[in-house]
Amino acid sequence: MLGRADRRHLRRGRLLLTLLLALLATQLGSLVAPAYACGCGAMVPGDQQRIAVGREVSVVRWDGAQEQIVMSLSVSGDADRAAWIMPVPSRATVKLGDPEILDQLTEATAPERRERYHFWPQDGDWPLTGSEDGAGAAPQPGAAPGVGVVGRERLGPFDVARLTATDPTALDDWLGDNGFALPPRLETALQPYVDLRWEYVAVRLVPESAGTPLGGELDPLHLTFASDTLVYPMRLSRLATTAQSLGLYVLADHRMEPVSRIGGRRPQVTFAGPVNTAKGPLGALAAGTPFLTALTQEFPEPSAISADHELRRTAKDTAYRRVIHVDRLLTVAGIPVWLLTVVGGPAALVTGAVTLALYRARARRRTGGHAPPAVPAVPQPLPPTAPPGPNG
Repeated sequence: MLGRADRRHLRRGRLLLTLLLALLATQLGSLVAPAYACGCGAMVPGDQQRIAVGREVSVVRWDGAQEQIVMSLSVSGDADRAAWIMPVPSRATVKLGDPEILDQLTEATAPERRERYHFWPQDGDWPLTGSEDGAGAAPQPGAAPGVGVVGRERLGPFDVARLTATDPTALDDWLGDNGFALPPRLETALQPYVDLRWEYVAVRLVPESAGTPLGGELDPLHLTFASDTLVYPMRLSRLATTAQSLGLYVLADHRMEPVSRIGGRRPQVTFAGPVNTAKGPLGALAAGTPFLTALTQEFPEPSAISADHELRRTAKDTAYRRVIHVDRLLTVAGIPVWLLTVVGGPAALVTGAVTLALYRARARRRTGGHAPPAVPAVPQPLPPTAPPGPNG
């Protein structure tokens, strides 16, 4: 019969085994279940593979009649193929974008750095310093009933199909039959776009070398289509299973803002102002639309996304640039002022005490070690008195 101590050890062993099994099941589930995410739509990998879009950055140019979107995705995972779809309000043309435009935008919207000084040491200041460890072209497919194939081409690592559809089920079937594996809930999510008679750009990511995992920042795609409103498609993002992050640069005649949050956190403006370059891909894209607005937005729960982003002109074209303060310790000749104060104060008191002691010692030596004799008081004569009067 087991004693009390033995039973206690047995219970602990069972608990530890249960935790290990739960952890193992979680890890196996993450390896088997595909993860998909894309702020532009819905991205999924092939079977038994994982892919995730850590961040999507897009540049949108709108002149009141035509819209252009230059989109760049950063992906990670072990998938060697993936696909996503982007609805557009009208017929679109697609080409590869210039990656340099993102570098130019990062430089143009970089925050201003300002120095500010602090008296007491902070983390990183002495003595609080520490260390830290740091495939070939796809064949042209025939159109199924309810789906029209406007065009299909290979652009770098992208297999791009431009489609029309009057039936979301037929569109979903066509995508699946032609290698564009997308989420099972896509049919329902596409219904609002079918009702609006939008068209679609379906993209299949295929690396240059077969079997090579997709990863890093992909080449940007450049879409152009007619639109009388500034819209950025986001509705399909509700299919994502991980939190989404959107970075959006908007080139227009004026400063722009989203009409609503569409289920995400409040959009944050990181830059607003004129474009001060006519060079490179940014200068070419910004021609005729001189005002740049940079926005970021987080979507912790993609299922809450309720619509596409529509953007409108703000009441004023107020310029804005973020300011990052660089904190520095206040010093004099390289010595922290706090150290001079802390050490110098007591040092001054000690110096004063020593000086006073030396003065008294010298005074005693001058008088033979005794206090100087007291000077006797000299009696003062009394003032004369007045003679007595006649009545005195």
